[in-house]
Amino acid sequence: MLHEFAYHRPASLEEALGFLKEKGSAATVFAGGTDLFVNIRAGVAKPGTVVDLKGIPALRTLSWDDREGLSIGACVTVNELLQHPETSRYYPVLHAAGEELATYQLRNRATVVGNIVTASPCGDFGSPLLTLSGEVVLLSADGERRVPLRDFITGVKKTIIKPEEIVARVIVPVTWAGAAGGYEKLKRIKGHDLGVVSVAMIRHNGAIRCAVSSAAPTPVLLPDMPASSPVKEVQDKAQEMISPIDDVRCTREYRAFMVNVFIERLMKHLESARQEASA
Repeated sequence: MLHEFAYHRPASLEEALGFLKEKGSAATVFAGGTDLFVNIRAGVAKPGTVVDLKGIPALRTLSWDDREGLSIGACVTVNELLQHPETSRYYPVLHAAGEELATYQLRNRATVVGNIVTASPCGDFGSPLLTLSGEVVLLSADGERRVPLRDFITGVKKTIIKPEEIVARVIVPVTWAGAAGGYEKLKRIKGHDLGVVSVAMIRHNGAIRCAVSSAAPTPVLLPDMPASSPVKEVQDKAQEMISPIDDVRCTREYRAFMVNVFIERLMKHLESARQEASA
């Protein structure tokens, strides 16, 4: 039998934040609902009230600003991000990761912010947003706070969100805008599937940034390294920082092996892109 819950659809941010301040942990917000409703059906989540954010216009904004960067509202779907011209123009690593997330139909529903809030180690947007120094904007009735993504996810499906808060948007700053980028993902089956392990990498102004997902409790961001670094040096740094496990989807050893494979592929890809751009 399905869990019974109340449903609330606020029409404004003020209404939503006031409702969450009143209800606290008894309320659970959603935008796409692609994880929440699966968990409710499985008996994992049992909210007293679900709060639907899709009726709030302020959370549906996807915009580019030369000073702030790309602002992705809480209700912006993955396909909306992929169709936005500034995504592929300035942040190709985000575009590459978005195309790997589930199916086209699910991307019409799933949101970018939801993928971060779920805080699954295998989430597709965690590692690319880490390479781009993504920031999370949290709102409550008491005000706003901004947190770097690296501090937002604290463990497996754990974040710093308080019961009365929502993630209003994610900001991708201009710092790494225009960086060449790529995303590699290992799946259990051919086609669209959860990531067994994935690697995101960008190259910009003579430096590379690399992040790994599904090889530790949270996505792992490597320190910036010179783009001229040997492949093995980047691989060794990654192996030093990740802590893969054995589970039903993969062994620890194979995850570690594929991280090295993906790093080599991405470094070759980014070097080829650099040579083509300078030719």
